[in-house]
Amino acid sequence: MNSTLHRLAVAATLVAFVVIVLGAFVRLSDAGLGCPDWPGCYGKLTWPKETHEIASANEAFPERPVEHHKAWKEMVHRYLAGILVLLVLAINFVAWRGVSDRPRFRILAAAILALILFQAALGMWTVTLKLLPLVVMAHLLGGLTLFALLAWLAFRSGISVHYAPGLPLRRLRPWIAAGLVILIAQIALGGWTSANYAALACPDFPTCHGQYLPDTQFRDAFTLWREVGVDYEGGVLDLRSRVTIHFAHRVGAIVTFLVLLAVAVRLMRTPATQRGGGLLVFLLVTQITLGILNIVLQLPLPNAVAHNGVAALLLLHLIWLFNKASPGRP
Repeated sequence: MNSTLHRLAVAATLVAFVVIVLGAFVRLSDAGLGCPDWPGCYGKLTWPKETHEIASANEAFPERPVEHHKAWKEMVHRYLAGILVLLVLAINFVAWRGVSDRPRFRILAAAILALILFQAALGMWTVTLKLLPLVVMAHLLGGLTLFALLAWLAFRSGISVHYAPGLPLRRLRPWIAAGLVILIAQIALGGWTSANYAALACPDFPTCHGQYLPDTQFRDAFTLWREVGVDYEGGVLDLRSRVTIHFAHRVGAIVTFLVLLAVAVRLMRTPATQRGGGLLVFLLVTQITLGILNIVLQLPLPNAVAHNGVAALLLLHLIWLFNKASPGRP
């Protein structure tokens, strides 16, 4: 086990989780354009605070007057993302030093570095393309992919290369992998729902505008590439298209719940994985409850942010389970 690499990977995973939750907080509080430029904020490395700074910023960016309560959220998110970049650089430095127990992590470390640089570009495009939904969703998925790869590195660098899971756990790998695929698809649907401001398109539950099968329109709802230059803050789709996105996310939630519940039941049948199965059920029930409360309570910010955070924890737990079911290799 490489203790230095393992500790760095654990630290980076924790920071990545905080960045994801903070990113959700920024997005859900409509602060994604709190700073109209990148990487600074109104041309500075910090957000305008003093009266003369705000006046200068308003003069330089008349189309986007300073909103202090949004600007500081966006910049704190960027600062924390910068810390994560430094941690990833440190991971690569350690992984690429010529010590015999590191080469197996070099490709993964390099992939993480490439991804976080691309993620930074997506963060820039999120601002410069004015919350273009495809870019917003890609930024969300990029952050979760980065989180997943860092978690995988943390888990793999913390076990012996000779680790061999028991036969019952190895047999569950295809089930866990299927659960991961379904969860990722549902997270993508959730990202598309958020990027298109469709979270409250159906204001009632379990029906949608009083119907169990609302009128839908998939063509516009799932058109990925849209016009560049439009300000997408607040969304531009009509109600029918937003209802379609929201309803698809609801159906996806049912499918995800059933698939992951099946995985949890299989885990609980094996004594060695009963706790893992129980935790999966707990996270599933929590996530479904938060999703329902988002609708019933009209998307309260703490609840909506928690919904994003628990999605990341579900992803982390499934990666941990897949790691436990995977043998170490020299």
